[in-house]
Amino acid sequence: MQKQQTVYQRGGGDDPLRRMVDAFYGGVEADPLLRRMFPADLGPGKYHQYLFIRQYFGGPAEYADLRGHPRLRMRHAPFPIDQHARDAWLGHMLAAIDEIGIAEPARTIMREYFERTATHMINNNTGGIPLTGR
Repeated sequence: MQKQQTVYQRGGGDDPLRRMVDAFYGGVEADPLLRRMFPADLGPGKYHQYLFIRQYFGGPAEYADLRGHPRLRMRHAPFPIDQHARDAWLGHMLAAIDEIGIAEPARTIMREYFERTATHMINNNTGGIPLTGR
């Protein structure tokens, strides 16, 4: 019986995920809405996001070893995430996936996950723009 590959394996492993996170953060850095929600030093966030994505899609479990359970809603609760912020975040993530050329079926699986997760992070339905950074 042949073992089914994980999304991490199908997507090419570490290198494409690192490039995807770099492309995503490049978009965030240039986005006036989202940039205010991130700390001045993007390095630690990039590293944590890379570890999380790698683990979530079937790679090594270093994220859990380093940070414990992801608790995405809890970790994002201090930031007012409305539909505009969700759409901006998701747009940069989907563009990053496309930019690095994640192959199918990993591409669709990743896009669907990020769409669901971005919507799940909405915690502010007032339409306001987040004004504080981390």
